[in-house]
Amino acid sequence: MARFGGYGRGGGGGMNMQQMMQQAQKLQEQMAQAREELEEARVTGTAGGGAVTVTISGSKRFISIQIKPEVVDPDDVEMLEDLITAAANEAYAEADELMKNSPLAQLGGI
Repeated sequence: MARFGGYGRGGGGGMNMQQMMQQAQKLQEQMAQAREELEEARVTGTAGGGAVTVTISGSKRFISIQIKPEVVDPDDVEMLEDLITAAANEAYAEADELMKNSPLAQLGGI
């Protein structure tokens, strides 16, 4: 049997194909678990002293928005829009930080 780069039978000290496949499978499992953890994680952003709160998942999926009733002023919709935007941006920044520090980032999956 021909050997290529030490990967044939009797392999010359290289990692055999079965070991490589096992390591690849383990890495895939770790990445899947890290993705699941990010999806389950929740981060929030607030604006207007807590008048608006936006919650997203660690994987940046929008979950919810809460608006205190006293913030709703039909004559100043622009302020409410600004508060929602600010809260969402804060939540997304938190998710970025969570993703940057997640095992998935360290595994090279994001």
